[in-house]
Amino acid sequence: MEQIQGGVTAAKGFEAAGTAANIKYKDRMDMAMIYSSTPCKVAGTFTTNVVKAAPVMWDKDIVDNSPYAQAVIVNAGIANACTGKQGMDYCREEAQTASGLLNIPENSVLVGSTGVIGMQLPIDRINEGIKKLAAAKDGSIEAGTTASKAIMTTDTVNKEIAVTIELDGKTVTIGGMSKGSGMIHPNMCTMLAYITTDAAISKELLQEALGNSIIDSYNMISVDGDTSTNDTCLLLANGLAGNTEITEKGEAYDKFCEALNFVNTYLARKMAGDGEGATALFETTVVNAATKQEARILAKSVIGSSLCKAAIYGHDANFGRFLCALGYSGVKFDPEKVELFFESKAGKMLIYKDGVATGYSEEEATKILSEPEVTVLVDMKMGTETATAWGCDLTYDYVKINADYRS
Repeated sequence: MEQIQGGVTAAKGFEAAGTAANIKYKDRMDMAMIYSSTPCKVAGTFTTNVVKAAPVMWDKDIVDNSPYAQAVIVNAGIANACTGKQGMDYCREEAQTASGLLNIPENSVLVGSTGVIGMQLPIDRINEGIKKLAAAKDGSIEAGTTASKAIMTTDTVNKEIAVTIELDGKTVTIGGMSKGSGMIHPNMCTMLAYITTDAAISKELLQEALGNSIIDSYNMISVDGDTSTNDTCLLLANGLAGNTEITEKGEAYDKFCEALNFVNTYLARKMAGDGEGATALFETTVVNAATKQEARILAKSVIGSSLCKAAIYGHDANFGRFLCALGYSGVKFDPEKVELFFESKAGKMLIYKDGVATGYSEEEATKILSEPEVTVLVDMKMGTETATAWGCDLTYDYVKINADYRS
């Protein structure tokens, strides 16, 4: 596997564009398009929130029932959530507009929205935006980057990645882009992720690969404990790489899954580190847990704790907060067997062992916790299973951003 430049346009046959439609923001792009020159197998995973945005319901129906997908239209600024029948009608109108411009079936057009909940889309501006996108789309690396910037809301940086693998002597590419900064919590988060690939693979295995991949990527991040109404991850595969279609599990499927996991984990970490107001990526790795599920639960409990997140922001080696978060996770363990480390580019330090602090240097611990990426490593001494979760520190700016969000 090789990481290459680009995002959603890196794979053969994919084009993209971004444009300003003045949906909510007046000074930036706020609409994006992804388009494949040929029909795609499509897989998707969606929010577990009972309150689902109209685009989530629209996309889920296409993933479940349409023979293929060929385009994605995304807007930022307004979420089209809690908008009733009109919100669903607007999804259909978006698809109809794109269908006419791109000469593809209405039920092959996926839609996505992110932003303020409860507001209706300005559909006239949306339709004008689709016209601009259809005219501007191309297959350049720059077009993919432009699209990744156009879906941002409170994100401070765009998020994209692409990798290649070899299957049957053919180069297969997987590229992706995502957005997400706040209302981020496991299962999934205010995140939109769009993954494109030119791999030839059956729809059933494509869905299984994506479903398995999100468990240890997007479902292991948290910024603020809020699960969004709009979470969507879509994976489109157009088969243009020319590899023998993957129709059963084996070496080719495993290589594809490995690359897909790399892409999704990269995007997940980028979203966690770009949490609203964040100054640091806060990673927790749990090792030697009794089961994989317990390792996941423990890691997510730590990165989801407001007190732990505040300690990271303050560069404060208050290890009791991390032990407390482990303790209320629901996993049973012996605290006197646990070892807890702080780690970053500045070094690694054992903080807690045999039920007590290790007599560590506060000054050295603060130095470790002052890096832009910080890891809390927890050795449970109970088994062999490992899991990693990602979050960010909790800052004054998080409250300010969300207090002002509709202003």
